[in-house]
Amino acid sequence: MTNDLLVKLEEAFSNRDLAALKAMASPKKRKINKNNNFKSVLMLSCNNIKHLKKIEQLDADCVMLNLEDGVSPEDKPFALYLCAVFLSNIYESNKKIVVRINALDDGGMEELRFLNSFMPDAIRVPKIKYASDVDSVLQVLDKNIDLHLSIETKESWLNLAKLKLDDRVKVFYLGILDLFADMSLSHSLISPKNPTILYMLSHFLITCKSMDIKAVSFVYQEFKKLDQFKEWLEVEKSMGYDSKGCISPDQAKLVNEIFSSEKELIKKAQKIIKLFELNSQKGITGFSDEEYGFIDEPIYKGALAYLDSNN
Repeated sequence: MTNDLLVKLEEAFSNRDLAALKAMASPKKRKINKNNNFKSVLMLSCNNIKHLKKIEQLDADCVMLNLEDGVSPEDKPFALYLCAVFLSNIYESNKKIVVRINALDDGGMEELRFLNSFMPDAIRVPKIKYASDVDSVLQVLDKNIDLHLSIETKESWLNLAKLKLDDRVKVFYLGILDLFADMSLSHSLISPKNPTILYMLSHFLITCKSMDIKAVSFVYQEFKKLDQFKEWLEVEKSMGYDSKGCISPDQAKLVNEIFSSEKELIKKAQKIIKLFELNSQKGITGFSDEEYGFIDEPIYKGALAYLDSNN
């Protein structure tokens, strides 16, 4: 995305000029990323241009462009067009780019129809309850776009095994805070040692696995408490999880480290070192790689340090 376009976007957004943003959203055919082997799912609110423009540099396998929670009602129309503009300027990405729309009865269906022509890799639908909700989305969703579902209502929990109506339904996300609230369960129960939460994590994972659905564990909101976040990751990894929602780059980095095998991490470090040294000979010290994203000198030094610590 060019600096000129970014300046225009920031000006239109700061002036609350919805018509100007809409004019910049030009549908373009994208190369869809069908890879679902992602580990870290990083949430980005679509009303934050500062964060959106760093998509390709983020240390996350999957970027969740969020139109729902965290976006105020007055910002939602602007967020939708900002999302469309950014999608239209990312023809291809090694990161999975998913858009979380609003609930179907709260503008989500209209957002879905609009976003079809901008071709995100997947659409994530919140507040799902019944198989009929999934069917209504599949009737509208472009055939090339995958469907992801948030499991965060007591009805969706009860109907979990009935929600894969089509091969396009690929991923379920556990929305633990909303789910507990809907079930009148206290959030104080959400502890890695609580048997209720361990049962729910197990049931969610095994049900998803039995349907060939990717299960993404819940977002841990205390993003500054990385020690506690790491404790959750160790528990979830021991259960069989390989993916978790994140709300900060530091969380995403931890997910990638803990959910990756040592062999994968060594291979990644070796590839980064090789690519950086080849490019630096040409005077290029910052570039994007299809597999590993943005690579610069700090990333290169980190790869060297990792290999050195494992020799």
